[in-house]
Amino acid sequence: MKLLFASDSLKGTLTSAQTIDLLGKAANEVFGLCQWEGIPVADGGEGTADAVISAVRGERVPVTVHGPLLETVHTYYGSLDENRAIIEMAAASGLTLIPESQRDPRTTTSFGTGEMIKDALKRGFTDISIAIGGSATNDGGMGCMRALGVRFLDVSGEELNGTGEDLIRVSKVDTSGLDSRLNQVKLTVMCDVNNPLCGPDGAAYTFGKQKGGTPPVLDQLEKGMINYRNIMIQKFGINPDEIPGSGAAGGLGAALCIFLGGRLKSGIETVLDLIDFDSRLNGISLVVTGEGRADWQSCFGKVMQGIGQRCRRRGIPAVALTGSMGPGAEKIYDHGIRSIMTTVNGVMDLNEAFNRAEDLYYQGAIRMFRLIALGMEL
Repeated sequence: MKLLFASDSLKGTLTSAQTIDLLGKAANEVFGLCQWEGIPVADGGEGTADAVISAVRGERVPVTVHGPLLETVHTYYGSLDENRAIIEMAAASGLTLIPESQRDPRTTTSFGTGEMIKDALKRGFTDISIAIGGSATNDGGMGCMRALGVRFLDVSGEELNGTGEDLIRVSKVDTSGLDSRLNQVKLTVMCDVNNPLCGPDGAAYTFGKQKGGTPPVLDQLEKGMINYRNIMIQKFGINPDEIPGSGAAGGLGAALCIFLGGRLKSGIETVLDLIDFDSRLNGISLVVTGEGRADWQSCFGKVMQGIGQRCRRRGIPAVALTGSMGPGAEKIYDHGIRSIMTTVNGVMDLNEAFNRAEDLYYQGAIRMFRLIALGMEL
């Protein structure tokens, strides 16, 4: 028997790497010394770059860029090999970089994300994957494009800064200065939402509130985004509202696709491809995966769904160990996960569960492996 451990992090408690260590310790206790290996995984959200870097034994590339309020941010992206890089938009333009009292989607920019892409181009990477979750911005990706050489002009021909409040002022787009190295790059945009750029399900109204937008501010941003959309239609002949996911990351999804020719792809599918997950299934008897909470959302681009489907295609059983279960969790059984076990072993509040996360996870793993051992004896 050979086991493979590939769990998402349990947000706020355990990293993906920690789950591997705990599962390995539990497996050795129940089965004796046994064959197992672990792969850190993520679904395109927070921690994706670190998971992929670790899984392929890549390297962090340090870089200094501008944050969402144009402050200096010291961050990094991942070098996977001489051609491939992985970037987390949130590392440069993320909501967590801004104190809650200063959050306002009118004043934030994705400029730093563009600087990260530019640095990757300078270093010669030709296959770049970008995780665009967790943004602080609603600038339509203008900031990112500006860092790569695009100019956004008002009616007077003056260049705009490319923040959310500039959307309504855009009159013309000049792409003549766009970094030519992008023509030689394969750009994959890791995105698991289908929101259009504009409308009630668009960037402003769906995601703007969590970025600090009040109802009047969201109305203002929506008017600006409609103007920006119309300018893009005029310039490129492409309606971003017809691209599912164009409203992701405050419209960065639209900009990466339309200006740079990026391809939107599921976050977990991208991660599993980057780490060559399918080849890691060779010789595996059982896969253990999981995430912080299993519920109906687990079937929409999350780690458990992605891994379960890949295992099912190979005829390899997969089980999950999760922090908790919510409504609709059982739907994951339709995606290759054979069973779910939770770490919580009694009535407790969330703080207690968080404080005891490591021990609860380990004991949950022991219970899970003991049941598996019993099944092997029958």
